[in-house]
Amino acid sequence: MANSLEGTVALVTGASSGIGEATALALAEQGAGVGLVARRGDRLRSLADRIGERAVVVEADVSSQAQAQSAVERTVGELGRLDILVNNAGVMLLGPIQDAPLEEWQQMIEVNVNGLLYCAHAALPHLLKAAEDSPRRVADLVNISSVAGRVARLGSGVYNLTKHGIGAFSESLRQEVTQRHVRVALVEPGAVDTELSSHNRPEIQQVIANTFGEVERLQAHDVADAIAYIVTRPRHVAINELLIRPTEQQR
Repeated sequence: MANSLEGTVALVTGASSGIGEATALALAEQGAGVGLVARRGDRLRSLADRIGERAVVVEADVSSQAQAQSAVERTVGELGRLDILVNNAGVMLLGPIQDAPLEEWQQMIEVNVNGLLYCAHAALPHLLKAAEDSPRRVADLVNISSVAGRVARLGSGVYNLTKHGIGAFSESLRQEVTQRHVRVALVEPGAVDTELSSHNRPEIQQVIANTFGEVERLQAHDVADAIAYIVTRPRHVAINELLIRPTEQQR
């Protein structure tokens, strides 16, 4: 049972595409029931059809504290428990700091930071309970950060800020709950072939394309596979930080 997810329940934010979608599928394949959380309900319903009856669709914006809490409570209410939280929802809006559109900064802080905090806060009591009384006697909270959470780069200032903050929060929380067998993991992907960069202004998309155009990027399932590895370790093993980059990516 230590490295199987049969009988467990996971909640994945940002599950409508990319890493979140792939992670939901990977955890379901390991036997977990999955709460699928994102704003795009049509995509979530399509994903739920692929997973089956152990999937719950929760159309929610996690940057709203009330909606984030409701997403957790609905997942627990419909699937009976919560053993794994994957905080994946995020936006990456790059560009120079000077004359930047402030609404882009606000959106990144609301989703990348506040959304993660709201979901972690709501989920933690359930994760602590799962660690006490589940057959696995361990629970997992996985926060998706980025290489940008390690290295500050020109043109990524506020995105760097949000991802560095996730790392600091994750380590502090890890120290708080690790002896109660809630494992906290930080996953830091490099360049991944998802729609994340498409939310940028056209001129920024061109900069990103020029930077990574020759790099064979990771696929979403590569990161999902790493997440599945983290949450299926034996109870005494905690993978606290995982940096995963394309082989060709230098920085």
